[in-house]
Amino acid sequence: MPSDTDNYETVVRERRAEKVAEFEEHHRGFMGNVQHALHVTPSLVPLIVLVASLILFGVLLGSRFFSPFALTLILQQVQIVGIVAAAQSLVILTAGIDLSVGAIAVMSSVVMGQFSFRYGIPPAVAVVCGLAFGTAVGALNGWLVARMKLPPFIVTLGMWQIVLAANFLYSANETIRSQDIAAEAPILQAMGAKFEVAGAVFTVGVVFMVCLVMVLAYALKHTAWGRHVYAVGDDPEAAELSGVNVKMTLISVYALAGLICAFAGWALIGRIGSVSPTSGQLLNIESITAVVIGGISLFGGRGSILGTFFGALIVGVFTLGLRLAGADAQWTFLLIGVLIIAAVAVDQWIRKVSA
Repeated sequence: MPSDTDNYETVVRERRAEKVAEFEEHHRGFMGNVQHALHVTPSLVPLIVLVASLILFGVLLGSRFFSPFALTLILQQVQIVGIVAAAQSLVILTAGIDLSVGAIAVMSSVVMGQFSFRYGIPPAVAVVCGLAFGTAVGALNGWLVARMKLPPFIVTLGMWQIVLAANFLYSANETIRSQDIAAEAPILQAMGAKFEVAGAVFTVGVVFMVCLVMVLAYALKHTAWGRHVYAVGDDPEAAELSGVNVKMTLISVYALAGLICAFAGWALIGRIGSVSPTSGQLLNIESITAVVIGGISLFGGRGSILGTFFGALIVGVFTLGLRLAGADAQWTFLLIGVLIIAAVAVDQWIRKVSA
């Protein structure tokens, strides 16, 4: 049983802690409190930008923008980038980067198509083979980073070139037409299947993207694996000292990223209808753009998968809004470039809280 003295000391410590917390809260001031809130909830910045951009284009364009068709069109346009950006987010949270995500997605789609039409493999099995291919390439990236201690940028840059070259060599730069797929292997186009809800048109790919974001958000926040991912990105040496298997965590992250990219390749077939080795060439850059605008720190260990989802939507909103406004397409690139630089600047400012 604790003595009265022990109870007294406990109460004194609690009161002192409360006073220190109150002093720090008062000492931070308004901007300090804002900075702290953004540090605790990193997805808040892209959410604010997303809402502001929706309001802006809603005021400028009216019903042309705020219609079920237009808003769901944004989701359809960003579904591929959103899925690939989810994979990129996992890697960047570990303080790495994956430049091969786009090539993995396209090559996985080519494997699905070629296995079905060149070798006569049942389309469902061909899809599984494509998913396995993406996972294997991702796991190889992770092994080279974790076991061989090679820089992620160099590893994935090289893998991007290797997979891209293999893509064109293996496919002989031939496109499998939409009509042939629909007739002989419709499962390859399953992600592009559309359904209507209250005038809004959705695709299976959009539903998959939203479900993927929700599952990853839960896993990163509420599972031991998710905490390990953040720990490795924040300080790998401290994580290892605390009992985290850093190497296996990295390999699992890259392997999962490869699997997600393979799903993106499947969704890409559904989106464009065909299997094209030349599609998705900018997915690596677009995915990094969504991640950065979404508030995930390029230094690792801080950010939210929801922020990446909002970042992808921001790009979609600006693209569609400017197109409906009749603006030159170059304005989209200009504004997205400004958003990227602003996002990095905000990240640096927020990081001062933990400095």
